[in-house]
Amino acid sequence: MSIRAIDEAPLNKFHRKLTWACAGGPFLDGYLLSIIGVSLVGMSHELSLTTAEESLIGAAALVGIFVGGLFFGAVTDKLGREAMYTIDLAVLVGASVLSVFVTESWQVVILRFVLGVAIGADYPIATSLLAEWVPNKHRGRLLGVLILAWYIGAAAAYATGYVMAEIGGHGAWRWMVASSAVLCALVLLMRLGTPESPLWLVNKGRTAEAQDAIKKALGRTVPIEELLAASAAEQSVVQSRVRDLFQGAYLRRTLFCGLFYMCQITPMFALMTFGPTILGSFGLGEGNASHLGSALISIVFVLGCLPALRMVDRIGRRPVIIWSFALMAVPLLVLGGGSSLPMAAVILCFCAYALFSGGPTVLEWTYPNELFPTGIRATAGGVATSISRVGAALGTYLLPISLSRLGIGPTMLIGAAITLGGWLVSVLWAEETRGRTLAETSAPPGTASARRSGPAAKPTAGRQDGELERS
Repeated sequence: MSIRAIDEAPLNKFHRKLTWACAGGPFLDGYLLSIIGVSLVGMSHELSLTTAEESLIGAAALVGIFVGGLFFGAVTDKLGREAMYTIDLAVLVGASVLSVFVTESWQVVILRFVLGVAIGADYPIATSLLAEWVPNKHRGRLLGVLILAWYIGAAAAYATGYVMAEIGGHGAWRWMVASSAVLCALVLLMRLGTPESPLWLVNKGRTAEAQDAIKKALGRTVPIEELLAASAAEQSVVQSRVRDLFQGAYLRRTLFCGLFYMCQITPMFALMTFGPTILGSFGLGEGNASHLGSALISIVFVLGCLPALRMVDRIGRRPVIIWSFALMAVPLLVLGGGSSLPMAAVILCFCAYALFSGGPTVLEWTYPNELFPTGIRATAGGVATSISRVGAALGTYLLPISLSRLGIGPTMLIGAAITLGGWLVSVLWAEETRGRTLAETSAPPGTASARRSGPAAKPTAGRQDGELERS
């Protein structure tokens, strides 16, 4: 059962503040994962890092994200969104501060792993909290803003690293790391005082606390009877466990969320790696200037997300993800022509891919939060993140090997095949969730709750204000 005071509420100051605070996590994630690449040059010189140690430092955060997403999504479903929402940021602050004072490579590896765990944990924490607070008709767009913040954070890291390297040379790497600690502290301050998710509270039978949270955030008093009914509805559902993700109708949804996420970011990581080479033709591919090139690449992907943010709530999730995957494959197939292509065609294909990739990108965290019930919502988001990081790690590791042994053309064709795999998964399993409550979208297919709204159901906006006021 849903809570109408939340589902039908107009956007207000609380929703905007919560969106920015939740987006602070992905922003930091993009920043922390990118700033290490800029600072690694100076760090390697000062700490005398070997090639193997540099690889470990680069891989440590990815392994940490896998672990954090896999385990702390389940912890969030048990302990609550609000508690974990600040704890993981506190860990980011602590690990970032300690990173400024490292003197040995093993210290960097451990701290990068810890940072990765906190990053992986924040994905399901922040997204589930936001999904359970925002109105139905704005949910897709606001969840999509979070992934947009990741690219902005990455661009900010490259730009900051470029400026610091220009001013202080490679010896400024500790200042680069320190900048992330400051940003982590600022986001932590933004998150303090955020109320707990009412849906999670009623799921745990804590209806009075849910009533207080709604009153504090939205200024509306929901009758306790309504919350008791919502709690009874939550309790009537067999309490979800982690293993429920891998059986019945939820197994298909778990596979869908993890596989489309993986098929989306695996070629993307490869193309973002290939991007600096393209931009090298404009003098942005070598030395410190390459960081500006990386910032531009991130901005191009930001631009691709903007139209998708509007479409997911206007025309629906299913058509956006299916058509996006189909269109994403086209520029990769053209790039399969290899190095013989004119540079203008290569750049055009790169920009087209970035534009079309916005659809699956903004749905990375929307679908896992909509397709699973409150008891395992964060767990599902964490599992999807972990599955996707397997593809990211493999793509990053195998790209240089494929380029050296097969060449750029066949490598791009492999990327196209993976993208078409995401298209097939979406055609077979993508569900339409636009305009529905979380109770309806997370219900198993075929149940009464799932059938309550049609594919293009619209929120009852016309009646919301008067009825909510009477509540």
